[in-house]
Amino acid sequence: MISPFVDAEWVLRHRAEVVLADVRLYLDGRSGREAYESAHIPGAVYVELADVLAGPASPTEGRHPLPTPERFAAGMEAAGIGDQDLVVAYDDDHGVIAARLVWMLRAIGHPAALLDGGLAAWPEPLTDSRSEQPISSGAHFTPRPWPTERLAGIDEVAAGGALLIDARDRARYLGETPDAIDPRSGHIPGALSLPARESVGEDGLLRGEDELRKRFATAGVDGSREVISYCGSGVTACHNLLAMERAGLPPGRLYPGSWSQWSRDPGRSAETGDRHG
Repeated sequence: MISPFVDAEWVLRHRAEVVLADVRLYLDGRSGREAYESAHIPGAVYVELADVLAGPASPTEGRHPLPTPERFAAGMEAAGIGDQDLVVAYDDDHGVIAARLVWMLRAIGHPAALLDGGLAAWPEPLTDSRSEQPISSGAHFTPRPWPTERLAGIDEVAAGGALLIDARDRARYLGETPDAIDPRSGHIPGALSLPARESVGEDGLLRGEDELRKRFATAGVDGSREVISYCGSGVTACHNLLAMERAGLPPGRLYPGSWSQWSRDPGRSAETGDRHG
């Protein structure tokens, strides 16, 4: 399968073979779709995370539970993505949002990659929706079940055994101030902080493979233990899983409910601070 990260030069060389997917999402009230309509890579389609890459938010399942395979397939078809299409996704946030689409596709065996560097790395002019014809596609995308071996549920996370990594920014992991998104602050007991955005260097590109391996190794992710990745709602956690793959590590598992599910269950304890140093 294609590497989980490709650069803009690779996309330009293979442009006729690729469907570009814009997966921008903002938590500050801005509209990802409006941002896409104002300026996007020519030919890219927009994929709405809440409508396509997640099922309805639920107090018991979290803010972005995985959608049913049928919902996901319908969203792919509506975007013009079919069974045979190679998808390269991007956003403007270090790839941590678009990673959700890439991980979902790769999990079911569909070729997909992140555009390394995201929108800022695109070397050619952007366009707006007024300059393009609306998508008219007869694409067919076959619903496929989510592979259970790539997922972890809340009870399995609570049981321990696997190495649990938290992809959220460190301030949310520490939980020393009220959480503006979820009902409680802190992190799942025993989890280690491994912020997904820190896998990206100051140049906006993914760190090199050796540097990634060293970074993961500092959190104990060295291939010797099973890894479960979580975040706020199962989105940015996917970036850690893709970065692990790029670093040559065994595949980890996603906890889709993540902190948004865990923190809503009063029976689940939480930790704050960083006793791991």
